[in-house]
Amino acid sequence: MMRPKIVLFGDSITEQSIKENGWGVPLANTYSRRADVLVRGYGGYNTRWAMFLLHHLFPLDSTTPPIATTIFFGANDAVLLGRTGERQHVPIEEFKENLRKFVRHLKECSPTMQIVLITPPPICEEGRLAYAISIYGEKATKVPERTNEVTGQYANSCVEVAKEMGVWYINLWSKMQETDGWRTKYLSDGLHLTAEGNAVVYEEVIKVFNEAGLSADNLPFDFPHHSKIDSEHPERAFRQNACDVPL
Repeated sequence: MMRPKIVLFGDSITEQSIKENGWGVPLANTYSRRADVLVRGYGGYNTRWAMFLLHHLFPLDSTTPPIATTIFFGANDAVLLGRTGERQHVPIEEFKENLRKFVRHLKECSPTMQIVLITPPPICEEGRLAYAISIYGEKATKVPERTNEVTGQYANSCVEVAKEMGVWYINLWSKMQETDGWRTKYLSDGLHLTAEGNAVVYEEVIKVFNEAGLSADNLPFDFPHHSKIDSEHPERAFRQNACDVPL
C-alpha cells in the first residue's frame, strides 16, 4: 500500500513550515497515515530559480505524482530594484508566466492533481527595517527592500493566474490584512510568519483541500488500526487489507 503525496513547493515560508509552529506541521499531522506531506521549500528562491527544480521535483514519468501541490512564491520576486536583495527581483509579467509554467507542468504530471497557488503574505516595512537593524546595526539599510503595495501587486497577479488556469488559490495577502494588528500578530520580521501567521496558512490550506475533496477523512487509512488486529492471528488483518506483506 503506497500513501498518496502532498507536496508543499515554495520559498523560505514553505521551508520553515516544518519548524515548530510551522503550517506544515499540523498539515502533516492531519494527514498522518493517510498521505505523506513533503516539504520542498527553498529559502531565498524566486520563481525564476525555482523553474530549474520543476523536472527534478515533479518528473513527468513519475508513476506516483502528488495528489495535491501548493505553490507558494512571490515574496522574493517582489523585492524592489535598487534595494538590498534586488538580485531576487523578478518582473511581474515574468512572475505571472512562471506561475503559468508551474501549473502547466503539474497538470501534465497529473490531470487530477489539485494545485493551489498561494499569494505572498503582506509586508510590514517597519518590521523589515527593524529586522535589518537587528542584523546589521548601523550599516542596515534605511529603506525596506520590499513594500506592501508592490507585494500586493504580485499577490493580485497570482490570483489572476489561478483564475486564468482554473486552479485553487489562497489570497494570503488580503486574508491577513483583514485582522487588526496583523503586522505584529502574523509577521515575525515583517515578512516571515509567527505561530499565528502559520495557523492562518494551515487553516486556509485545509479549507481548500476540503473543498477539493481531499479531506483526510476521504483518504484511506494506511494499514489496519491496531484494534483490528487479532493477537492470535494477526496475519488475517493484513490479508484482508490486501497488503503485500510476507507472512
